[in-house]
Amino acid sequence: MSTSVTSYAAVDLGASSGRVMVGRVGPDTLELTEAHRFPNRPVRVPEGLRWDILGLYAGVLDGLRAAGQVASVGVDSWAVDYGLLDADGALLGNPVHYRDARTEGVAQKVWATVPAAELYAATGLQYAPFNTLYQLIAARSTAQLGQAARALLVPDLLTYWLTGEQGTELTNASTTQLVDPRTRDWAYGVAERLGIDLKLFPPLRLPGDPAGVLRPEVLEETGLTGPVPVTAVGSHDTASAVAAVPASGERFAYICTGTWSLAGLELTAPVLTEESRAANFTNELGLDGTVRYLRNIMGLWLLQECLRAWGETDLGALLRAAGEVPELRSVVDAGDAAFLAPGRMPERIAEACRASGQPVPATPAEITRCILDSLALAHRRAVEDAQRLAGHPVDVVHVVGGGARNALLCQLTADACGLPVVAGPAEAAALGNVLVQARAGGLVGDLAGMRGLLARTQRPVRYEPRGGAARWRAAAARLAER
Repeated sequence: MSTSVTSYAAVDLGASSGRVMVGRVGPDTLELTEAHRFPNRPVRVPEGLRWDILGLYAGVLDGLRAAGQVASVGVDSWAVDYGLLDADGALLGNPVHYRDARTEGVAQKVWATVPAAELYAATGLQYAPFNTLYQLIAARSTAQLGQAARALLVPDLLTYWLTGEQGTELTNASTTQLVDPRTRDWAYGVAERLGIDLKLFPPLRLPGDPAGVLRPEVLEETGLTGPVPVTAVGSHDTASAVAAVPASGERFAYICTGTWSLAGLELTAPVLTEESRAANFTNELGLDGTVRYLRNIMGLWLLQECLRAWGETDLGALLRAAGEVPELRSVVDAGDAAFLAPGRMPERIAEACRASGQPVPATPAEITRCILDSLALAHRRAVEDAQRLAGHPVDVVHVVGGGARNALLCQLTADACGLPVVAGPAEAAALGNVLVQARAGGLVGDLAGMRGLLARTQRPVRYEPRGGAARWRAAAARLAER
């Protein structure tokens, strides 16, 4: 194993912004700096909600220029969405946003052919209306899909533009509802029954596999000196984030917080029981044969949408004020699909409280406290349910991602779960991206070695539960009754 320090570029795309981060990695070095950040602004056009994929790619190129010379590049992003290419490799329109309404009612049509229980037993994926499978069924009669020769998930599309090489990275493919988590290959039977041609997707890649080298045109535009390899990483940002959980041993839960909260366990085999399906847990694939057994929770999207509605807001002052609002005064179901669409979030939260007979939060501080209490309750429920369903007890909860910076949310999560919370790193997805590249380059070892380096170089914050378990238990019971 090398003793040198090497730089890598992590392209990390979230639902509201993208960035290119530079990671420096050595035997006892793991440093991350932001080279370039750029907005990710979806666009509503007459045919629906679309991602501005060309704007994102321009941001990636600007970021690689700012990053300077690196040993490798890796790309991660959100899951499920894809771009369609024609036979010449040209993009057939901007990718559809997962919050677009085109999949409404599609799941019921799918279940008429493959019942929901059979679909879960074959793919292990929780129901979400925007899963790639439902998107493909919704697009079946469109001219674009009729002309398509390839479907590339978002990080694979950007990797293709960077390299000219096509592939489908496994961790992101596992979110399509078209992969069997036991075989870690396509669920051919499901696809055949639903008439989905899996040849649309290029061959599967594993994290750490080579994904090509930067094209000459990319080198010219970014000023980099070739050859610069591109490495397949855990291209679903949650897969990269879980890889960067600085845990030791197996008795831990994780919550990857950002626009979404992904709360669950790292397992060695999927949980495909009917009880697991009914609890809406998903089995997504991670590094080194692991399974990310988790529940998707609406996450800080609720607060992000409120902040957008309120305009310019001092977030620090808002969180301090929320900390003074009485605990558990009003809570909502943070996983309710009623909060999925953008717009009017403060009013929708108030309406949900009014409908359930609770005090109606009126001020930004009260609404913020309602959101954070509700997220903490959702975290509690997910962690408890995951342990029960998987038969896998935990002693600590690791919070990674942007929410690790939210001290109030972390403390409330510790209080709700009755377990210590270890918060950080906040840039977990980018760190996991960098570490997979470094491992491919021989600078770090296996997943345990990656986490050991994280533990030696990062400084997480620990939150101990403050008691009040009975209040949280009672609030959880009231919410479950509604």
